[in-house]
Amino acid sequence: MSDTITPELVSLDAPLGTDKKDVIRALARLVAAQGRATDADALAKDAIAREEKDETGLPGGIAIPHAKSAAVTQASLAFARLKPGVAFGAPDGPADLVFLIAAPENAAEEHLAVLSRLARSLMQDSFTSDLRAAASADDVVRTVRAAIGEGDAAPAPAAAAPTATSAAPAEATAGDLTIDGRPARIVAVTSCATGIAHTFMAADALTAAGKEAGIDLVVEPQGSSGYQALPASVIDNADAVIFATDVDVREISRFAGKPVIRSGVKRGIEQPAQMIREAVAAASNPNAARVSGAAADAGSGAGTASQNLSWGAKIQRILLTGVSYMIPFVAGGGLLIALGFALGGYEVTANASKVIIDNALWNLPTTDITSPFGPLGQYLGSVAFMIGSTSMGFLVAALAGYIAYAIADRPGIAPGFVAGAIAVTMSAGFIGGIIGGFLAGFVAWWLGRLPAPRWLRGLMPVVIIPLLGSIVASGLMILFLGRPIAALMALLTDGLTSLTQSGAGLIVVGVILGLMMCFDLGGPINKVAYVFATTGLAAASTENTAPYLIMAAVMTAGMVPPLALALASTVLARPLFTPVERENGKAAWLLGASFISEGAIPFAAADPLRVIPASLVGGAITGALSMWFGVQSFAPHGGVFVLFAISPVWGFFVALLAGTVVSALLLVVLKKYVRKSSTAPAPAAATATV
Repeated sequence: MSDTITPELVSLDAPLGTDKKDVIRALARLVAAQGRATDADALAKDAIAREEKDETGLPGGIAIPHAKSAAVTQASLAFARLKPGVAFGAPDGPADLVFLIAAPENAAEEHLAVLSRLARSLMQDSFTSDLRAAASADDVVRTVRAAIGEGDAAPAPAAAAPTATSAAPAEATAGDLTIDGRPARIVAVTSCATGIAHTFMAADALTAAGKEAGIDLVVEPQGSSGYQALPASVIDNADAVIFATDVDVREISRFAGKPVIRSGVKRGIEQPAQMIREAVAAASNPNAARVSGAAADAGSGAGTASQNLSWGAKIQRILLTGVSYMIPFVAGGGLLIALGFALGGYEVTANASKVIIDNALWNLPTTDITSPFGPLGQYLGSVAFMIGSTSMGFLVAALAGYIAYAIADRPGIAPGFVAGAIAVTMSAGFIGGIIGGFLAGFVAWWLGRLPAPRWLRGLMPVVIIPLLGSIVASGLMILFLGRPIAALMALLTDGLTSLTQSGAGLIVVGVILGLMMCFDLGGPINKVAYVFATTGLAAASTENTAPYLIMAAVMTAGMVPPLALALASTVLARPLFTPVERENGKAAWLLGASFISEGAIPFAAADPLRVIPASLVGGAITGALSMWFGVQSFAPHGGVFVLFAISPVWGFFVALLAGTVVSALLLVVLKKYVRKSSTAPAPAAATATV
């Protein structure tokens, strides 16, 4: 691994600007000048965006602005010693020692480990004193490389691998924090948004404070380079838990029932001793807050990432979690249904269930053969169709179940699945599933926060919460919500179906679906269109082909953005794109062909005001043409890899090619003649794959 810091990345006592944004931009230029980043402005923008979420100034005159950025090609440290210092939000004043930590977007674990070792070294007074006393850039490089263990330098003791760290209890003295006459036992979890710097600095600060206080404290840093889970026995024996986190705690259910103190990760750095005192007090307080096992529980305290999110962002994250877990049911089930049609013919639906019950491989059906492959094809097609139909039957229940899971973790799954199944029974469709999932999740989350006697806590997540959550959420669906939602679904479905009966209506529906699929590239609007199309497949038949038309328009339009960006960046206008974008463009060919809209996200995140409009135009054209040509898709996923389930294939390719070419050409024009905005917001993108 090459050097993370070099003398060319060091600035000593030079004026870099009067505010932190100026300093970050200057350090980003140093990184780019050494060929370690393709775009200094892009790196600075990512670091400033991270800074706006949570300032990186720390006590002692230190600041560690940092970012993972697609512009970074090599993990790097840029350092500035400032005279005078610049404010980075620390409570004790300006920072004179500033490290810009620049990590590639997909940084390797070895790089992240190096960067975390630097963060831990900043907690040592000797390290910061050496930096302030350094006479040259070479002195700074030697000091930093010794701390992070690069080259011939040995790693500093504090630069341990990112695993659980513990503070052995000191000999008890008067005033020690004790429980039942012994030193208190505390476990802690630290994590920040990037998992590079604050995560490990908080871990070391808590460890040092625990040792000084004479208690038994073990910390689990959950960093980007992975984490080593605390042993179950250590958690079981702990009196309380500290969550100093800016993101959700991984596997939070391990700590269920423990008294808990929560804060953002910076408080773990700045006030570790106070947090330890609060944790010990909570351990002796029967009314203290406890870990319920809810997924959002770690973020429910003041100052955490979840508190910083708007309600809209929270709802979006919950909804997309449900959709991401639902998609495997849709993809697998839909492809099996398409395979059933290919083997058994489109009339296989008439008697597929009877065929699989009454027949077998050694007793093939002899009547009502609709398969072009004869009795064997009829039987195998019926088997594939029934398995696929069963999988698709879980669609709404899985959507609701995992929406509830995103809110309340495992205790929410059962109430969510039941509420989703009730929504299907009430003909409330996917809208009913979404509402039922939110109801079940919030009921389960609320129940998990209720104080319960110790003897009852073990039953709460496996009996009490699923029981009461199912009664409340499903009861509300049956008594009050199911029928109105079912009426709304019938109105929407009938309206769209009626539009598909006329030429002009077909084009309107196609344009609307195309715009929805290309607006946020896997975000909530994209997902609404996709879920509407997939749930409609259950009602499709040879007499009612509208769901097949809608599914084809949705899938074809969703393929346009990544394919258009691949065409523009690798064929039409390579010089207009950065080297990183050209590499992303190569991958986008396969992603687009597979119907993975997220292949366009790296481009849209960097340049939303030019990429998204071009994608919208192409998607609208493709959706309209797909409807106009009467393209039908019997599979909900797969792109060009399910051509056997698309008819007519020529219409599919003409619509796709037209939208892709128009979108790519428009993007090239915008790139050439419309100036890029430096403050444009990135699109709301999802991690779930469409």
